[in-house]
Amino acid sequence: MTRVEFRIRALPLWNGAISIEPLTGGLSNESFLVADAGGKHVVRFGKDFPFHHVLRQREVMVARAAAAAGFAPQVEFAEPGVMVSEFLGATTYGPQDVRANRLRIARLVRDFHTTMPRHVSGAGFMFWVFHVNRDYARTLEAGNSRMEKRLPEFLALNDALEAVQQPLPIVFGHNDLLPANFLDDGAKLWLIDFEYAGFNTAMFDLAGAASNAGMPAEESEELLAEYFGHAPDRGIVRSHAAMQCASLLREAMWSMVSELHLSAPGADYAAYTDENLARLDAALEAYRMKYGNP
Repeated sequence: MTRVEFRIRALPLWNGAISIEPLTGGLSNESFLVADAGGKHVVRFGKDFPFHHVLRQREVMVARAAAAAGFAPQVEFAEPGVMVSEFLGATTYGPQDVRANRLRIARLVRDFHTTMPRHVSGAGFMFWVFHVNRDYARTLEAGNSRMEKRLPEFLALNDALEAVQQPLPIVFGHNDLLPANFLDDGAKLWLIDFEYAGFNTAMFDLAGAASNAGMPAEESEELLAEYFGHAPDRGIVRSHAAMQCASLLREAMWSMVSELHLSAPGADYAAYTDENLARLDAALEAYRMKYGNP
C-alpha cells in the first residue's frame, strides 16, 4: 500500500470497504475517486502554495460556501492537506464544450459573482491579475528562472494591459475558469476548484473563460452581452480583449513559477509555459490588429 492509499483509507468517513482510483488532469494537486458503500467521492490532496497565493483553508471555506449557494458539490470532509467532496458523475468540459455553452456559462458566472458574497466568510481575499503577475516576476527573478531575461518585457506588457481596463464593480470571482473546472450533469452546470477564488471585477472570469476556451471575437462578445444583459460598448470589448491577454500571461507565468516549485504526476510545466506563451502571442497579434499596442 502506498503512502497516499494508506492516508485515504485512514480518513474517518468511509462506509465499509473502499476502492481507490487516481484522477488525472490536475496540474498542481493529486485527486482520487473513492467508492464506498455510500457512493462515490473525490479526495483532493494539496498543501499551501505561497508562491501561487494558494491557502487551503480559504479554498475549503469557498468550496463549502459555493456548495451552500448551489454552485459546487458538497464538501464531505476536510482536514489540513485533504478535502473530500461529493462525486457528481458529471461531464467535465473541454474548450469546445465551453464555446458551445457560452451563454449558459455567462449566466452561471453572473449568478456566482452576485450570490457568493452572501456566503463567503472570514478575511476577504483580492485577486487582481496584474498584481499576481508582478509578484510572479519577483518569484521568477529570485529563482533564476529560465525566463528571467524576458521579465521586463512581461512586466511592461502587464502594465499596458492594466491601463486599458474599464472600471467595473467588485464581485466575488472564481478566477480560474479553465474548461475542466466546469461540470455538466445534463441539467445543471457546476463549478469546482476554488484555489484562486476571491474578490475581483467580473472581467477576469469573463476573459479567462473566453481565452482558455479559445473563443473568437464574436463568441466573446456574445458571452459579454449575455453576462451584462446588453451588447457591450467598445471600451468593454477592448478591456475584455486586453484581459484575455493578461489571463494568458498569468497562465504562462503561473507555469514558469511551477517549473521552479512544483512537481505533479504527468505535468510538464515547461511545455505548458511554452504553449501559453504561444497562445499569448496569438492573442496579442489579434489585439494589436484591432486596437494597436496596448
